[in-house]
Amino acid sequence: MPDPQTMNAKIGCAVIGHGGMGHFHSHHMRRIEENPDLEFIGAYDIVPERSSDLMPNEKGFSSLEELLADERIQLVTVATPNDLHKEIVIKALEAGKHVVCEKPVTMTLADLDDMIAAAQKANRIFTVHQNRRWDPDYLAMKNIFDKGTLGKVFCVESRVHGSRGIPGDWRNQKEHGGGMVLDWGVHVLDQMLMMTRPRKLVSLYSHLDFVTNENCDDGFHVEAVFDDGLVYRAEVGTSNFIALPRWYMLGENGSAKIDGWDVSKGEIVMVSDWENRDAVPIVAGVGLTKTMAPRTDDTIKRYPIEQIPGSWNDFYRNVCAAIKGKEKPIVTLDEQRRLIRLLEIVFDAAEKGEVAHISL
Repeated sequence: MPDPQTMNAKIGCAVIGHGGMGHFHSHHMRRIEENPDLEFIGAYDIVPERSSDLMPNEKGFSSLEELLADERIQLVTVATPNDLHKEIVIKALEAGKHVVCEKPVTMTLADLDDMIAAAQKANRIFTVHQNRRWDPDYLAMKNIFDKGTLGKVFCVESRVHGSRGIPGDWRNQKEHGGGMVLDWGVHVLDQMLMMTRPRKLVSLYSHLDFVTNENCDDGFHVEAVFDDGLVYRAEVGTSNFIALPRWYMLGENGSAKIDGWDVSKGEIVMVSDWENRDAVPIVAGVGLTKTMAPRTDDTIKRYPIEQIPGSWNDFYRNVCAAIKGKEKPIVTLDEQRRLIRLLEIVFDAAEKGEVAHISL
């Protein structure tokens, strides 16, 4: 759906919600400024001081309506609290704007379908800022998974650990879409769905933590099983003073691990000699074990993890190309429907304390 207004000109862009993610010094503003196809026009926030915190040539809009009426703006980025996404996105689409929405796009599948219907009616691009599809750690582990480096992978563990609890803003308020499932969970679960496709998710168990906050979850554990037997464990914690590995992948022929975010500190360990099966018993606790004796160095090889090039700028580059009709959006609405349905299942399974048997 190429937009004739933007084929040979810069795309006028504005941000709605000029706080953390939308602010001049934050992620969206940097990406917009760095893109040669985008021109930042201005921003609107319900807090007047934020709307005025702009450069002299940029406009702080006094209302959402004023921003949406500005004909210079073809693209808006919605970076408001989660519970406000649906209303603002639909208003922007109805005003003829293309829309990037912060994650999670919304909190229910029914609301997302309403937003998709509005985008189709307006014939405008509507996509979601799933920026952590470009994280180097994720790309490196996905590359190992896709290449079959470890042989058949039977378990993946992905986790993000912090020790500060939930931030003290709207993110700790359930009514505004707070909690870790909708904050970091939407990232690690989106990565799970992207890494494992085209597999189908067949069962899921989830548990929510309420260590520092009774109002909404400050951590969660998900164990997902796919139709080929792959087990994928996703976890977010905010009371972890000793963090476990960011990534841990197990295959028939070896294992891979990344501690933290630095891929250069990751490692792959592979079997090099399957025929050498002898094991010397070791002391374990107050007894001996042969089963858990480590492999000797002459039967394994260690490899660094390949770093895969990726840039968060690719997201906005793709959005511009989609508006100009040159590419399809990388983050598709079908992918978002699957992700939001998964989030609903995570909450439901945790509330019931049951394993959810599904086909997703």
